[in-house]
Amino acid sequence: MKIALMDAGIGLLAAAAAVRRLRPDADLVLSSDPDGMPWGPRSSQELTARALTVAEAAAVHRPDVLIVACNTASVHALPALRARLEPDLPVIGTVPAVKPAAAGGGPVAVWATPATTGSPYQRSLTEEFAADVNVTEVPCPGLADAVEHADDMAIGRAVAAAAERTPDGARAVVLGCTHYELIAERIRAALQRPGRPPLALYGTADAVAAQALRRIGHQPTPGTPDEGTLTVILSGREEELPPAARVYDEGRLLQAGRRGRDRLPLSSGGRP
Repeated sequence: MKIALMDAGIGLLAAAAAVRRLRPDADLVLSSDPDGMPWGPRSSQELTARALTVAEAAAVHRPDVLIVACNTASVHALPALRARLEPDLPVIGTVPAVKPAAAGGGPVAVWATPATTGSPYQRSLTEEFAADVNVTEVPCPGLADAVEHADDMAIGRAVAAAAERTPDGARAVVLGCTHYELIAERIRAALQRPGRPPLALYGTADAVAAQALRRIGHQPTPGTPDEGTLTVILSGREEELPPAARVYDEGRLLQAGRRGRDRLPLSSGGRP
């Protein structure tokens, strides 16, 4: 079994690690586009073209399913990706977890990139699944880029600014960018202030990993030996995981489980 994931950058690590935990024996193909980052400021046409190129680089390796582990790409490019690749290669999109967050009641805050915040796509999710819930959209300029480069100081500034824009009464926060899941506990710590009720964070990694397995008819087998390979494609080039990826727990999990390739020394730093 081979599962491919695509994103502009290292935001795909969260979903890839979730797949690895569910199926340690799965071969993983991670295809990203560091040469074309960031995707958010690009026009929909430009973003779609780059997403198709990244997806096709993964498809060369003949995976059984492709996870689009990027909210922005799912908003703009998912129809084109499915038109190009399906039915031969099933494509799984990533949708901000507004529905489960709203099901627990409100108020809800949705942290997302400026490109996703206020988009018709995100507004439609709110109207469909959270019409009776107080939802606040919180744009997080610079946060995804800071996470991408493991820039600790920039992450701290962006998280603090977004936390200030989050209403004190929020009971749930949707992490509307896959990069944010790599620093989920840091976000939780910034939001959990005196007088604020306990917060639930809602990401997508576990859900899309489980959905990908269901789509290709496989069950989770977390107790199996870790024998899956890892192929990393950076703007069409097969390389190693970038150093910034190995700063995060998810990147270290994937690197530690590699088979059939030389292992690189891991960063000694913790989660930024």
